Amino acid sequence: MSDRIETFLGLSVELTAFSRFDLLATGLAERYLGTLDKVVGGDTTNTLLAAFAALPPPGDGTRARALRATILGSELLGDVARSLIKLWYSGTWFELPYAWTQRFGAKPADATFVVSPDAYVEGLLWKAIGAHPAGAKAPGYGSWAYPPKIPAFPASDTKADAVSVHLQNVGIMS
Repeated sequence: MSDRIETFLGLSVELTAFSRFDLLATGLAERYLGTLDKVVGGDTTNTLLAAFAALPPPGDGTRARALRATILGSELLGDVARSLIKLWYSGTWFELPYAWTQRFGAKPADATFVVSPDAYVEGLLWKAIGAHPAGAKAPGYGSWAYPPKIPAFPASDTKADAVSVHLQNVGIMS
């Protein structure tokens, strides 16, 4: 894999709270990087990746604070990073906010769209909530009659709790 895709995966791991293994298992990393390039342009994507590469090393929490300040707090990069999170979780690229478009210009490919049929099926939200995508990976006859079983997440009571806390930390949820 190229350094660019490796950096993209590293960024995606920190934004989504899923492992590199989980992200690669979707089979969509290269497609999502290509989507980012197509929608916001290679220059903005490269700026995002460079900002991530320049973050301090993991350790005492300074990296998470730097991620929030440098990327999620950036006028240029914040909305792009949040759209990337939504892309990984739902398989859908959501159009960037009007304020971002006004400030940085409209992008011809910036519209809400499902990246591919696989993107819906492989969305991280299904794993996060312990469910299967409706109409796709069949969980078995009558299984929708029972609540989903949310798998445990290291250092948290449930995967959903960990994802919720992570999304609050990166500014997606309040």
